Amino acid sequence: MLLALNKPYGVLSQFTPDHPGQRTLSEFALPKHVYALGRLDRDSEGLLLLSDEPGLNTKLLDPKNAHARTYWAQVEGEVTESALQKLRTGVVIEGRKTLPAEAKLIHPDLPPRDPPIRERRNIPTSWLELSLHEGRNRQVRKMTASVNFPTLRLIRVTIGQFRLPPDLAAGQWRELTANERARIFSNLQFQI
Repeated sequence: MLLALNKPYGVLSQFTPDHPGQRTLSEFALPKHVYALGRLDRDSEGLLLLSDEPGLNTKLLDPKNAHARTYWAQVEGEVTESALQKLRTGVVIEGRKTLPAEAKLIHPDLPPRDPPIRERRNIPTSWLELSLHEGRNRQVRKMTASVNFPTLRLIRVTIGQFRLPPDLAAGQWRELTANERARIFSNLQFQI
C-alpha cells in the first residue's frame, strides 16, 4: 500500500514523539504498519508518502535514482534573478555544492498557515518553486538562506511526477492509485 498525506505544519514525520506534547503521524488514523518514505521537517508542510512495503524507502530515496522533489518556499524579501540563477547552478551549503536545481518565482493561491508565518511590516515576501534531485537535511531552507532569502514557509508539492492533490486538505490522506504510483516511480530503475 502507498499513501499520500498532506502533512500539516508542526507535525513530526514519525509516529512517536521525541518529547512530550509533540504532534506525530499517530493522530491521523493511518493504517497499521505504514511508515514514512523520507521525511518532512516538523516546520514543513505538504506531500509525505507512507507505505507498508519493505524496502520501498531505500528504492525511492536511493540517490542514483535522482527522482525530483518540488517545493514551494515562501521567503523573506523580493527574490532577484541573480539569486534564482545561483540556485539553478548550485550553491555551497556545509562545504558542498548542491546539484543544479530548477528555480522560478511563483504566485500560489494558498490558505494562510496555522500558526501564521512571521511577517515584518516593511519586508515583503516572495514564493519560489524549487525542484531538487537530492535530499540533504533541511536543504531548501539552507539554499534559500545562502542567497539571502530565508525561508518562512515550506511546502513539498511533488515527488517524481506525482503532485499533491489539491483536494487533499492538511491532515488528510488517501491511498494512491496504480497510475499515481507509476508517476512517482517512472524514472526509477526497478519494477513496482
